[in-house]
Amino acid sequence: MTLRAPAKLNLCLYVGPRRADGLHEIRSLFCPLTLADRIVVADAERDEVVCPGIDDPNLAAEALRKLRARGWGRPAVRVEIEKRIPVAAGLGGGSADAAAVLRLAGDEVERIPELAASLGADVSSQLDPSFALVGGAGEVVEPLLAPADFGVVLVPGEGLATADVYAEFDRLGSGRAAEELDGLAERLRAATAAGASPLDYPELLVNDLMPAARSLRPEVGSALAALAEAGAAVTLVAGSGLTAFGLFEDIVAADRAAAELPPRYASAIVAAPEIER
Repeated sequence: MTLRAPAKLNLCLYVGPRRADGLHEIRSLFCPLTLADRIVVADAERDEVVCPGIDDPNLAAEALRKLRARGWGRPAVRVEIEKRIPVAAGLGGGSADAAAVLRLAGDEVERIPELAASLGADVSSQLDPSFALVGGAGEVVEPLLAPADFGVVLVPGEGLATADVYAEFDRLGSGRAAEELDGLAERLRAATAAGASPLDYPELLVNDLMPAARSLRPEVGSALAALAEAGAAVTLVAGSGLTAFGLFEDIVAADRAAAELPPRYASAIVAAPEIER
């Protein structure tokens, strides 16, 4: 069995202050991308998760362990992950892999969403990858009408730990109040209600973690500037990672822009929304 684990792109990310449980309340638009890890699942003598080039711990292995702890009775499997999503890049690659493993159990294990939330904030939204408004700490997922097509150019940078970025965010003291987050969620619902392209509501495409990421890695500013020079209508940092991205009218325009980037950005990735319409 071969599975796809698509990357998720935070088209916006609004962040509140740290909660009593240590997590942050967010409001975000999550969009799955055509960029995806490839996962091959085969029968084996014992459970094993293999991800060449990636050190343990592996979130997909933890997902498999938790499925067994919940009584999943399928015979032992070998799960081999071919990483295509850059690691620690704010694109949810590890969460996508874990969610794909959870999907193996289908309806055979109860309370899969609860299990997903216990693995990490982004795993819940990856159980059924779709365009969605995400709240809570990432576990509240509200599917939205699929957006019109657009193109994305991703420029991966040196990975940042999510905890480090949030710690810097807290240090900068820029969390939004709960009432403001709820108001922004209403604006996002209204903006996306007709299936518009995100390029139709650029004023809402904001990442509150970007100042923290730029504080820790100022060099990301150069990648953002290069994307803007290549014609990106919107430039942001992806999630809590150090991937800079630019939005374009379509994938053809994104391809053209990627070819125009300076040679130091040769690792740029062109993608589009992976959404069923």
